[in-house]
Amino acid sequence: LALAYPAQLGFQDAASPVMEELLHFHDHALMIIFLISTAVLYIILMMICTTQTDKYILDSQEVEIIWTVLPAIILILIALPSLRILYLMDEVNDPHLTIKALGHQWYWTYEYTDYEGLEFDSYMVHTEDLLPGHFRLLDTDFRMVVPAESPIRMLISAEDVLHSWAVPSLGVKMDAVPGRLNQATFIASRLGIFYGQCSEICGANHSFMPIVVEATPLENFEDWTMTMLSE
Repeated sequence: LALAYPAQLGFQDAASPVMEELLHFHDHALMIIFLISTAVLYIILMMICTTQTDKYILDSQEVEIIWTVLPAIILILIALPSLRILYLMDEVNDPHLTIKALGHQWYWTYEYTDYEGLEFDSYMVHTEDLLPGHFRLLDTDFRMVVPAESPIRMLISAEDVLHSWAVPSLGVKMDAVPGRLNQATFIASRLGIFYGQCSEICGANHSFMPIVVEATPLENFEDWTMTMLSE
C-alpha cells in the first residue's frame, strides 16, 4: 500500500526503479545544497564577527577563479545524475503492456490496447459508498490493474481540458493534453496498491479525480482481464 499520510515530510516509498533513482538524486542534491548553505553561513558569520578589513583590495584573480570554477563543478555534479534519470524516464524498451489513460472532467478512462474491448471508466468512490479499508477521496470504483515487475507503457491524453496523470510512488507524472498523446513508462517493482491524483487544476472537481494502480502477479492479472472481458 502506497499513499501519503498526515504530517509526512518525505516522499512516498519507492515502488519502481525510476522512483528509487529519484529518491537517490534527491538525497544527492540535498547533500550538495546543505554543504553550500553551511559554507555561505560560515562566510557570513566570519564577516560579521571579524574586525579586520582591507579597503584597498580592488581585485583578486584567485577569488575570481574560485567563484567561477567551483559553481561549474557543482552544476556538473547535479546535472549528470539528473540527465541519467531523464533518460531512464523517457526510455521505452519492449513494454509488456500498453494502457491508454484518457482524462475527463472528472474521471479517467482506461483502455488496454493489447486486449480488444477492455476499456472502463474509473470514478472516485463517494464517502457514503466507501467499503471498510478504503480511503476517502482516494479510492475508485475500478482500479487500473497491471502485472508486477513488467514494463508498462502509458499513453496519456485528455478529452476536454488539461489534466495530469500522476502516481508518486511509481515515479510517474505526465500531463494529459487534449489532442496530444504523451507517453510514460513504469515498472511496479512490488505487489501493492498505489494511489495518485490528477495533478493539474482542471475545474471544480479537480480534487476528486483519484488514480489507483494495483500491481498483481501475472496469473492474477490474466484472471482479472478474463473477468473484465466476460462482463
